[in-house]
Amino acid sequence: MMTRFALVLMWLLHFLPLSILARLGSGLGALLYLLGRERRHVTLTNLRLCFPQKTEVERLILAKKHFAVFGRSFIERGLLWWASSARLRRLVHIEGLHHIDEHIGRPIILLVPHFVGLDMGWTRLTLERDMVSIYANQKNLLFNAALYKGRTRFGDSRLLSRQEGTRPALRAMRAGLPFYYLPDMDYGERDTIFVPFFGVPAATITGLARLARLGDAVVIPVITHMKDGAQGYVVEIGQAWPDFPGKNIEDDTRRMNAYIEQEVLKQPEQYFWLHKRFKTRPPGTPSPYEKKRD
Repeated sequence: MMTRFALVLMWLLHFLPLSILARLGSGLGALLYLLGRERRHVTLTNLRLCFPQKTEVERLILAKKHFAVFGRSFIERGLLWWASSARLRRLVHIEGLHHIDEHIGRPIILLVPHFVGLDMGWTRLTLERDMVSIYANQKNLLFNAALYKGRTRFGDSRLLSRQEGTRPALRAMRAGLPFYYLPDMDYGERDTIFVPFFGVPAATITGLARLARLGDAVVIPVITHMKDGAQGYVVEIGQAWPDFPGKNIEDDTRRMNAYIEQEVLKQPEQYFWLHKRFKTRPPGTPSPYEKKRD
């Protein structure tokens, strides 16, 4: 019942101007910061690990900014699911689409780090090109159905369940669909190695390097930035990475994390700090998210 109410509310809200949605989303984020004790703790822990040079006050300010943009991304999701293609083209601009077109005819991996605008980037790009991506099934079946339908509104893009693995994505790449790939979260121990992320050993999947090798694919970075208020979003498509993959998978995976660090520093509040990025630890290392008892 609550899910239906939330979906109806999102549908009603999507008719509002983006400037109003942005204020509502920021307000929702402020509320989540106050009430979401666990996610607040996770966010502040991540920021403490990744930005030890910042003061506690600076990290608190950054955490609140992150919750504000996260709240926006949630409220504005209704635009992705119900707004017209014309409105989405006005609200979300693309820079560098030619970097993809230059490699049509060869398997393409779009490296998409977890910035809050990534869903906007996916939907906007599906208005221009068919793509393939992998998604995680949600426990709430009604929300999961809305999510899937909303992400496949335009063109003939494909969404594959994470349970299917990467082989279907590899076949789709070889068939000409760019792979919108999000490899920078903690997915557990399987197919991961520990490489630094802001100086902290992070369990990182090696899929980017392995898929680039298996598919003879080019890697093109894509980051969607959320702008202030009514300015909307910008999908920034970079140049294809030269000399990738390199000589070994560990160096390639380090290169990926180093690139993401560089991009995070440009707009740190927009990276997805609510996720337990350092949940999987090397043997004998305690979880940084465990709260100390008096």
